[in-house]
Amino acid sequence: MDVSQLTQVSSVSASDRILLATGGGNKGITVNDAFWGILDAVISVEQRRNIFRGKNLGTALTAAQKAEIKAGTFKGFFIGDYWSIGDRIWRIVDINYWLNSGDTSCTTPHLVIMPDQKLYDAKMNETNITTGGYVGSQMYTANLANAKTLVNSAFGSANILNHREYLTNAVTNGYPSAGAWYDSTVELPNEIMMYGSLVFTPAGDGSFVPNRYTIDKTQLALMKMYPRFINPGRYWYWLRDVVSSAFFAHVGGYGYTDCYRAASGSGGVRPVFGLVG
Repeated sequence: MDVSQLTQVSSVSASDRILLATGGGNKGITVNDAFWGILDAVISVEQRRNIFRGKNLGTALTAAQKAEIKAGTFKGFFIGDYWSIGDRIWRIVDINYWLNSGDTSCTTPHLVIMPDQKLYDAKMNETNITTGGYVGSQMYTANLANAKTLVNSAFGSANILNHREYLTNAVTNGYPSAGAWYDSTVELPNEIMMYGSLVFTPAGDGSFVPNRYTIDKTQLALMKMYPRFINPGRYWYWLRDVVSSAFFAHVGGYGYTDCYRAASGSGGVRPVFGLVG
């Protein structure tokens, strides 16, 4: 076939088909599938986490998908892709976010997942205190249990990354004042993961240095590329940052950064976790 003799076009649509020469003979492929197939075949993991696609990956994590995650190739995955499991959307928000972090280094390839919607509502504490920081909160000790159950039910507990996180465990005069390393599977995100910076978390006053150590020190890829996913449903949900002796940070329902008293509002629980093969 002399391609030069065919009618030439200057634009294409996603459903148009093009000719592809393969080892098994000539075959057809849509422009859309060709575009993503070429990207999937040639780009690096680092490039992959900077491309939004938003494809439905199915209703369950498959053996083939697990194999690609375990191998660290992540073929078939781009930022914004999601699983529709039950009545929830579980979306890829980053890739290898925690790699090489922790007092014990995280070396396991992983996708970072968040649900599009809050899983349920809960308080941070029974009273308006932040004593004990995030680790001492009722959210951490009890109210996250249901989120862990829902995550394990959707993907299987063996496929959830267990890594080390540095979390606040003490508050002095309204400032986060101490922390430690903890095993972590499912957590509330912090302000930096959502916004790319601290907002309400208090800074030092020149004599006191707050405990703001964290390995979650950069904005999640999806939130950077497509900020509407910071709050896709106009609901408010808790973040784990201590703001004062009574307030924790949260993402406001009207699209703004915010904070609220620990027990005065039952806010959304929208956790973040790693998915492994």
